[in-house]
Amino acid sequence: MELSAGDLAAITGGTLTGSADARATLFVIDSRVATPGACFVALVAERDGHDFIPDAFARGARVALVTDDRDDPAPDGAAIVRVDNAFGALADLGRAARAELGRAALGRTEVGRAALDDVIVVGITGSAGKTGTKDLTAAALAPKFAVHASPGSYNNEAGVPLTLLSAPSDTEALVLEMGARAHGDIAALCAVASPTVGVITNIGLAHAGPLGGREGVARVKGELLEALDGSGTAVLDAGDPATPGLMARTVATVLTVSAGDAAEDVVASDVRATDVVLDADLRPRFSLSSPWGSGEVSLGVSGAHQVVNASLAAAVALAHGVPFDDVAAGLARVRPAPWRMEVAHTADGVIVLDDAYNANPSSMAAALEALARVEVQGRHVAVLGEMRELGELSGPEHATLGDLVGATAVDALVAVGPEAAPLAARARAAGVAVTGYVHRGDAVLVKGSRAVGLELVATALRGTPKVDARTAVDGAGAA
Repeated sequence: MELSAGDLAAITGGTLTGSADARATLFVIDSRVATPGACFVALVAERDGHDFIPDAFARGARVALVTDDRDDPAPDGAAIVRVDNAFGALADLGRAARAELGRAALGRTEVGRAALDDVIVVGITGSAGKTGTKDLTAAALAPKFAVHASPGSYNNEAGVPLTLLSAPSDTEALVLEMGARAHGDIAALCAVASPTVGVITNIGLAHAGPLGGREGVARVKGELLEALDGSGTAVLDAGDPATPGLMARTVATVLTVSAGDAAEDVVASDVRATDVVLDADLRPRFSLSSPWGSGEVSLGVSGAHQVVNASLAAAVALAHGVPFDDVAAGLARVRPAPWRMEVAHTADGVIVLDDAYNANPSSMAAALEALARVEVQGRHVAVLGEMRELGELSGPEHATLGDLVGATAVDALVAVGPEAAPLAARARAAGVAVTGYVHRGDAVLVKGSRAVGLELVATALRGTPKVDARTAVDGAGAA
């Protein structure tokens, strides 16, 4: 979205200093990625963005959106817009961008294509699998629509508005990841994005401490469904115990999906994945049936848990008229996001399951299941970091995870972080112990909460440097 400094001041209720005609063609919160024409939004979080205003202007930014009263002069032809709350101003700008995209969709006519009365906005939340489902949904919609999706994990009060602001004017479908750390967070994001589709991947214990246990997680995730009107669509996992309660919270049309290794394992649902098999790199192949068609689907991402994610994505696309074969082809093109169940084969003959981006009880269980399915001559080794923000559930959940480690095909465990002590104790009691270094023929799972930093371990094991493509907003992402 392109806006003048005068427009920015009017939308945000800010005070303008400098040129009202200075134009912003992109919006950033990290001065290092500012380019000519940027609007730099100075957020105050772990670092004070106001310290980087000179750097942003030096890199070509034309507007700075600020909240403090320090006297940072704008270069000739540039501007500063001072607001009371930078996050609130971003929300205002995101709403303006969303409205503009809706108007563009309503006014667009194309030969041979039905006109849209609004841009499709898919909001995706859940305790695990948000980013993977977001990527799969964008790929499934792409054969029919011009799609714009959240980069990385842009899922919070900064990331969602920034995604809306960066959407091209011809966007027909937006796919937005939405996270939460407190009650009301999802509702606030929906007030900005006005979703037409709501997808909940699952209800687990990510951020269960501050959210109030599993019931609290369900309440905050369900805010997405409450934001949908009668013309909207909700897509849920029929196998999740929280789904019946979530369905009761929306007036939208509800579609459900289910997955299992065999037909008898699949619960009643609109979209059904059966006959699931994994290749040597844990990439699933399965049969998918739906009211819009049926056929075989092969994924380029790893882990049996991706079958449900892909089914959720397929349900969104199929319900919006994307032909089944095109949906299957789109899903097959998706590759793992960095540090999310990437399967790597090292030159030393070690298989590394790099799932180091984040962790909670449900995603840990899925990762251990993936490790158990890897066929190796050597050992199955798990490097597991503590799971953060579980509150009073931390001890019991880490202990339960230790029992799971003992019950699966794990020969050696490295537990990282003080909260992981119950995990290590239970696993040790089950006979799991570190017996030496990783050798040729071993498979190693690396997983833990983001703050533990186990991506450094995964990178060292893989033997190749990995560029961190995330920007500042990802570090503030929510669950």
